[in-house]
Formats: sequence, structure tokens, C-alpha cells
Amino acid sequence: MSKVCQITGKKAQVGNRVSHANNKTKRTFEPNLFTKRFYIPSEEKWISLKVSANGIKTINKIGIEEAIERGRKNGLIK
Repeated sequence: MSKVCQITGKKAQVGNRVSHANNKTKRTFEPNLFTKRFYIPSEEKWISLKVSANGIKTINKIGIEEAIERGRKNGLIK
């Protein structure tokens, strides 16, 4: 699987590593991803999602079912 949050869509970004001498080399900023299991009460089953820390906060705020619906609508969850 790729390094993309299935709720928010966050993915790796590219930037520069800058040394003390101001030399610049390419680097990546990876999202803070976790593989986490969530329980869906309406379907009475568990699902595993790869979510960022911000995605977990979003799920806590709007609920797992609404978050999955948004993720499917955005094409992040199959």
C-alpha cells in the first residue's frame, strides 16, 4: 500500500534538506500514518484503515461511518 491517509488524503511531500553550509538535497516529508482498526456498529464488523493522526481526530469528530463515506466519495477507500 502507498503512504496515503485513507481519510484525509495526506501523502508524502517533497522538499529540501538544508545543511549548515546551506547545501540543499532532496528529501521527503512522510505523513504520520498508523494502521488502525475501527469498529462499525451498523455492520457489526471491524475494518483496518491506514490513517494519519489528523485522520484519527477527524474520525473522532464526525464518526467512522461518515468518515468512510467521505473517503469512498474521494476515492481514497475502495
